[in-house]
Order: sequence, then structure tokens, then C-alpha cells
Amino acid sequence: MVEPEERPSVAGQRLGAPESMGISTLEPGQRPPSMPPGRQISIHVQMLDDTQEVFEVSQRAPGKALYDLVCAHLNLIEGDYFGLEFQDNHKMTVWLDLLKPIIKQIRRPKNTILRFVVKFFLPDHSQLLEELTRYLFALQIKQDLACGRLTCNDSSAALLVSHIVQSEIGDFEEVQCKQHLLNNKYIPDQDTLMDKIMEYHRKHGGQTPAESDYQLLEIARRLEMYGVRLHPAKDREGTKLSLAVAHSGVLVFQGHTRINAFNWSKVRKLSFKRKRFLIKLRPDLNQSNCQDTLEFMMGSRNCCKVFWKICVEYHAFFRLFEEPKPKPKQVLLTRGSSFRFSGRTQRQVIDYVKDSEFKKVPFERKHSKIQSISGLSPFPNKHCAEGQGERNTIASGHQMDSPLGRTQVTVENSSHQRYTGSLTSHTNRCRNGTQDEGDARTKSSPSKQQAEHLSTGPDTSSPQHGESPPVATVMVNGQKQTLSLSQSPDGRQPSPLTSPLLTDTSFVRTDDEDERFPTDKAYFIAKELLTTERTYLKDLEVITVCFQKYVGKDEVMPDSLSNLIFANFEPVYKFHESFLKDVEQRLAQWEGRSNAHIKGDYQRVGDIMLKNIQGLKLLTAHLQKHSEALLELEKTCRSSRKLEGLCRDFELQKVCYLPLNIFFLRPLHRLLHYKQILERLCKHYSPTHDDFRDSRAALADISEMVVQLQGTLIKMENFQKLLELKKDLIGIDNLAVPGREFIRLGCLSKLSGKGLQQRMFFLFNDVLMYTSRGMMPSNQFKVHGQLSLYGMTIHESEDEWGVPHSFTLIGLRQSVVVAASSASEMEKWLEDIKMAIELADKCNDPSSEILSSSFTDSKCPDESSADQESEDDLSASQTSLERQAPHRGNTTVHVCWHRNTSVSMVDFSVALENQLSGNLLRKFKNSNGWQKLWVVFTNFSLFFYKTHQDEYPLASLPLLGYSITIPSESENIHKDYVFKLHFKSHVYYFRSESEYTFERWMEVIRSATCSSSHIRSFSRKDVY
Repeated sequence: MVEPEERPSVAGQRLGAPESMGISTLEPGQRPPSMPPGRQISIHVQMLDDTQEVFEVSQRAPGKALYDLVCAHLNLIEGDYFGLEFQDNHKMTVWLDLLKPIIKQIRRPKNTILRFVVKFFLPDHSQLLEELTRYLFALQIKQDLACGRLTCNDSSAALLVSHIVQSEIGDFEEVQCKQHLLNNKYIPDQDTLMDKIMEYHRKHGGQTPAESDYQLLEIARRLEMYGVRLHPAKDREGTKLSLAVAHSGVLVFQGHTRINAFNWSKVRKLSFKRKRFLIKLRPDLNQSNCQDTLEFMMGSRNCCKVFWKICVEYHAFFRLFEEPKPKPKQVLLTRGSSFRFSGRTQRQVIDYVKDSEFKKVPFERKHSKIQSISGLSPFPNKHCAEGQGERNTIASGHQMDSPLGRTQVTVENSSHQRYTGSLTSHTNRCRNGTQDEGDARTKSSPSKQQAEHLSTGPDTSSPQHGESPPVATVMVNGQKQTLSLSQSPDGRQPSPLTSPLLTDTSFVRTDDEDERFPTDKAYFIAKELLTTERTYLKDLEVITVCFQKYVGKDEVMPDSLSNLIFANFEPVYKFHESFLKDVEQRLAQWEGRSNAHIKGDYQRVGDIMLKNIQGLKLLTAHLQKHSEALLELEKTCRSSRKLEGLCRDFELQKVCYLPLNIFFLRPLHRLLHYKQILERLCKHYSPTHDDFRDSRAALADISEMVVQLQGTLIKMENFQKLLELKKDLIGIDNLAVPGREFIRLGCLSKLSGKGLQQRMFFLFNDVLMYTSRGMMPSNQFKVHGQLSLYGMTIHESEDEWGVPHSFTLIGLRQSVVVAASSASEMEKWLEDIKMAIELADKCNDPSSEILSSSFTDSKCPDESSADQESEDDLSASQTSLERQAPHRGNTTVHVCWHRNTSVSMVDFSVALENQLSGNLLRKFKNSNGWQKLWVVFTNFSLFFYKTHQDEYPLASLPLLGYSITIPSESENIHKDYVFKLHFKSHVYYFRSESEYTFERWMEVIRSATCSSSHIRSFSRKDVY
């Protein structure tokens, strides 16, 4: 071998970076592994971008020491997908064993060049959580194309190259593109396909390098030769074949055509004896003459051993939950190989990245003129740059798959005040247009995208509304950059919880600032009425003021629909405006902040409730029209694309912090709030209390209204939920068909030939649909199949399949095996599915008409058919991305996906009906001060405002998956009325003002974090 040239750079750099960033990817408190003593040797490693690095290691060091150095040099967190390969003494390409000493594997290190390449090819690249990892995978695909290892038809090859060119030179310019293709060879027959490549490149306008990587991997993963490394062999008849291993099992090829596959579930044992490679299969009960042992002849024993080792590693990486433990050494006789898989399994890698927090580290794309920063989402939304369409809400949660990194920033404003905190990069626009703030390691994946947890810097002062934004000096990897505080380092709106607006000293609460309130429980019940009424009036303003103004400027809404909506909402809004003033005045008198001399006459609220509920009864006709308005709006949107787009754009406005349809149901939900408040008031009062009689009369009146409108509310809640789910699903035409009821949605693992795969299931009263996370920027879920509930049977199958919490659904035409994440989740699904089956059987109708009319394709969109999409269709599928809806990144469906849980329709109803508002003091796990915030609970989330006068929330925290407890003594809180919210490593403390408010917050948050019992019957006859 020739002596390698002088290395172009030193270890410690990103790919092609001019100098070391000096940023460690080790967890806090960890240090790099100490190198064992011994003579230092230089190892040359060729990276995927064709650069060479030299690493100094001890000759006694195991292979893992060198591999860790390479990953640290790249700042690569998901390094377990890669490996180091080299040619051994027999000129065979082998993988570096991480457990053996390097000197025993590489005899002549000076003359050996190791190659850092992809070792484990994933079937679904959305499981890669870092942009850097996907970039390295894309480089591997680029290499495989160039050397002819990844073969495909001309259409797919041209499409693949067009995405590579887009990532390297940006948007299409004919002269530049043609010259670039002449100077760079990506595929063997590139000249003949140049026109087709340029035609595809023209369609990728505005696509970032990260998006191009994503699309490249999406196309490549469907090709038959994706990730295939052929090992020559012969069968018993001497026919020349090739063996390969993949995530699903062992593959057999003849040329470049796959002729057989042995799934891991069918393989009992893999072994080799001299030149013979043996595959022992599990007996097939359906075939009596099935051969249970297959034999292949390979070139030598070493060839057999090399292939056997990679099979062992692939099986362990994709099929096991954790790294296999080493076998105890035999004292006397040993038999067989001691080789075992070393490292994290895929499941461990995903959990490790999700549960850990890392800093975002910029990296350079060597061949690209467009630089990128690791951690940025590959799918930025065009609305992100529009100031009016911006949302400052943060969808908080665990790195659902997608946090972004933080950049240290120092801000100086006109008052010479300094702010030190972290600006967080903007991510994909979610359904509400909210910003997802996060840490650097999981936001980069479009399929794993998820809302991050709230984080702020120290409490400091901030500019007021209307002032010009302060100027920030940002240190990005040692280089100063200047930007407005209204921008993040990438030029977009910063995450609101990291801006001074939420770290203002004006609402940092100190211990000696406690306000004094009346101690009577009735006062706090009345105060809950006041706080929730303020929120309710703001919700009505969304329709009567904001929505009316928004649709009025374009005049696309028909006059009949406009009158139906606003003529029935404005009287309700004006009534509650007056009601709120009455309640505010009464509370001021109760607290002694007025000139009232006789306080006792004002320590009551039942009289005000009675008077206003009697007035509210006169508006019943308007309340009944609200459901009609919602139906008419949906009907008009179906016929008017312009109005549909206008409503969709309005949902991206800051003020529309919930789906627009939910605001139409707010007046009906408010009746339930009044009823709950009055029930608590009557329960608290004794029959002799002055306020008891009025409170009981008001309760009787509101109960009468609730009974009158309850049927409408149940019907419209179901209809609204179907409309909302329709936005999250693709592959179905009309979800809201007459007679369909939503029951439950959530994550289950579906057992297939590829093993357990995460799927999102949607249970209705007639059908069970299963979907996967869509491969498009809108983050929708693609419907893969449906099971009619008519005639379905269900039984637990944990013992049969050896999978915890698994059960089998046996339909008339199809059966599936699924597994829940826990025993409690399995119990919820079993209960709801059994109930739905009973409802379907009572109808005596297999619902074939509904199913066939609902799906865009009358055939069952089975998962296998989806995976076997022809290569010719790939190019056509890309153009559909341009027509997708805006990003939907933090809807309840996505929160369930990322936190692997489920919710039922009962849970949705309770979360909307148990609304609560008020001031809370919030404290982070490692902070000292308490921040006073106006907090609103609704729709499974906490929404945070600075004050109740704010027009829109500054941040939000989805609560699904969180636990609510009381802090222990070891946490050193030492305050009264404090509750704790925690999910994995994310911890928040909230402090309320009284025992009553503390109990109320605990009650309503538990309703969102714990599934409710089936308090409602789903056998409703009056359903839309």
C-alpha cells in the first residue's frame, strides 16, 4: 500500500471545518476515556467527505478508543450507526472490532487507511434525530451511487443526483447547474441523464441542504440495493449468488436482483463451518416439506466468518432492546466463537439521544456552497419569516424528537441593562404556528419533530411593548454576530421564553411580597369565576374581533355565513363583557378595595350569578346557532379554497392559540364551567348561608340550560375532533362521515416482517386505522391500513409472540399484532376496542361503504405495498409536497406520537371542560427565583402569559406524559401550595396562592396527565 499523503487537517475538527470548535459532546461531569499506557501509534481515517484525519492512540487501546476519538472529532452523537472498516492481511474488508486491541487487528498501521462509513442502514431515516447524522448518511448514498453499488433506474438516479446538486449549489440556475454537473461525476452514466437531472433540479427551488438530505434518503431507502453489501456465495447446485444482511434479515441476490429473504423471525440460528454458511430456519407448520437448514458455499472460512459477524451485529442492533452481555469464559474446553455485538442497540441509541441534552454545534458541508447548522429543522416553514404570522407559543415537552440548540447571547438595550440567556433556533411551524424551542439534538429530524420544554435565562428587565428591540451581540463559536432581540441567530423570531419579556424583574416574586386575601373558600371560588371569565372573554374576542377583522379584509366569506357567525357571537360577547365587569366589581368590594362600608353584603357571588344566568337564558337561541355556524363554515371551506386557506392562515396567528373550531364550542363549554363553580359553591355553603338560596337557584337554571344543550355539545365535540384529525391525516378523503364517532388515538407498536414498528392508531366506532409519520414537511400521518370492527375478535398474545403487552386484532380480512407501551395503556386500548366492536356488531353492518368512500384508494393501503412503491413513482410523489398543508408539529396527535401514549374522546372532553386560569409562580429545577405568570389550562396544555391582558400566550407546555406530584423535602422548596410537574429530566415547580387554588390546579392537571374513566356512554344516537 502507498504511504498516505500529509493529512489536510488535524483531529478535533468538524467535516472540513477550518479550525477546531473546541466543543465537547460528552455529558456533564464526564471526561474522555483515559488512554491505556503503551507506545502511541498514528492511525489514518478517511471520512465520508473524503478528508483524512490522523489520530494518536495507544497500541494497546481497544478499537472503541479509536472509534470514540473519531466520533468526538465529528461531535457526532448518533455514532452507533457508523463503523470503521479496513483491509486486513488477507485483503478482505472487515470492520474494526471495538473490543479487541487495535494492534492485534491492524498489523501495519502506517500503511493502513481506515474508512469511516455507515454500518447499519435504517429502513426509516426519520429515526435519525440529528441533521449531521442525516448529512453523513447522504454522503454515504452519494458514494454508493458514484461507485455503482447503489443501482436503480434512470428516473430514480436522476432524482437522487438532483437533490445532491440542490444541496451543493442551491436553487437552479441553468448555466451553473450544467457546469457543476460537468465538473462532478455522481453516477456512471451521468452525461446521458444530464437533461433529466436539470429538469428535476429546477423543481427543488427553496429547498435547503437539510431538506435535500432528507429527500435523498427518502428516495434511497425505497431502492432494492439500499444499504446492501454483497458477499459472493454459491448454493448447493453451484449457482453463483450473493448474500447480504439488512435490518429485516438475511437476503439472497442473483446479480442485483433479490431472489429470497429470510426474516429474523424465521431464522433460528446462523453458523458457519469452514467454507459453508448455514441458516437454520424455524419449522413452518403450513409447509410439511420445508427445508429447515440452508447451506451456502463461500470463498473461504474467513469470508464466512466476516459475513457471520456482520449478521450477528445487525440482528443485535435492530432486534435487541439492549447490548447482549458477554458469556462467561470457559475454564477448560471452549467451543464456538466468543464474538458478540458491542455497543448500543438502535432502541438504546434513540432513547439516549431523546433523554439527553446536548449543545448545538455548527458543521460545514464540504461540497456545499450553502452552510448549515446542526440541529436546524430540515423543513422550515415559509410563514416563519412573516412577522404577522409568527407564533411565540412554545410547544413544550420532551425532545419529541426535535429540540434545538442554544446560543449564548449578551443583550444590551437602550437602558444599558444586560440580559444573558440563550436564544433558540426556530423550528418547523406547528399547527398553531407555535415555535418549538429545544436543545440541540433532536429537532433536526422532520419525522421526530416535537415540542421542547420551557427554559429561560436569569430574571432580568426587559423593554416594554412598542420600544425598539435591543441589539444583541451573539457569540457563535467564538465569532461575534449582531442581531435584534426579535431574531434568533438564524434570523428568525426567538423563542419567547428566552427573551427578556418573560424574564422581567417586574414579575419576579420575592418571599416578602405575599399578598393578603380573604381566607374564605367562597372567595377563592368567586375568584376562579373571575379569572376564567377573563380568559373566556378573550376567547370570544378571537371570533368576534380577530377572526371577523381577518376575513373581512379579503371579503371571501359569503354574507350569509358572516351573518350567521358574527350575528350570533356578538350578543354573547357583549353580555359577558357586562358580566365580567359585575364580577370584577364584586371581587374588589369583597377584597376591601372599594368604598363599601358594609363588607358583609358583598362577600357573596350567588346573586350576581343568578341575575346573569337568567339573562344568559335569553341568549339560548344564539348559543344553538353556534353549532350551525361551525357546520356551515366547514361546508363553505370545502367549496371555497380561498376561504379554507384564509382560515388556515388565521390559525397561524398568535392570537389563535387553539384550533379555530374549538373557539366555536367555547360558549357551550362555559355553561359547564358555570355549573361546576356553582356546584362547589353550594357544597361549601350551609343551607342557612345568605348566599345559598341564590346560588342554588342559579345552579338550577344553569343545569336546565346544560341539559338542553348537552346533546348539541356532544355532537359538535365529536364533529370538531373529526375535523381536527382530518388535518393530521393524509390518505383519507372524508373522515367526518355521518355516523362516525371518534373514540381513541395513540401509539402502538405493530409487529411486521421488519419487527416492532411504531404506528399511530385511530379508533372510531366503525373502523380502526393505523398510520405512520408522514415523510413530508407538513408532518402529517399517512394512513397505511384500516380494520373494520364488524366481526373483529381480540385476544392477548404476549405468550405467543414473546412481546410484552401485546394483543392480536383479528378482522374479517386482515389481522394485526400490536403491543402497547405499558400494561395500563394496553388495558385502555382493550377496553375501548371491545366497546367499539360491540357498537359495530349492534349495527349489523361491516361499514364497507364508509370504508371504501373514506380512503382515497379503494384498496387497503397496506404497509408492505407502501414500502414497495415503484421507483418510477418516486419522482411524481415529490411534487405533491408543494401542496401540503402548513406544518403540524405540536398537535395532540404529535404529542402522543413522541411521548408514546394515547388519549380518548372522554379525555379530550374533560381537558376542554376543565378549563382553569389564574396567576401562578413558576420555578425551574436549577433556578432560584419565582416568576409570576398568568397561566391558562385547556386542551391538555398550560399556556403562559405575562398578564391576563395579553392578547396571546408567550409559551405553552403540553402535559400529556407528565406527572404531577408534591415536592419532597430533599428538593428544598420549603414553600406552601407548591406542586411539581416532571417528565423524564424536565422538572417545573408551580406555587399557588391558597389551598383551594392549589387543589384546583392539581385536579385539572391530573385530568390531562391521567386518562379519565369512561364517564360517558359512546352509544350516542344523535351523532353527526
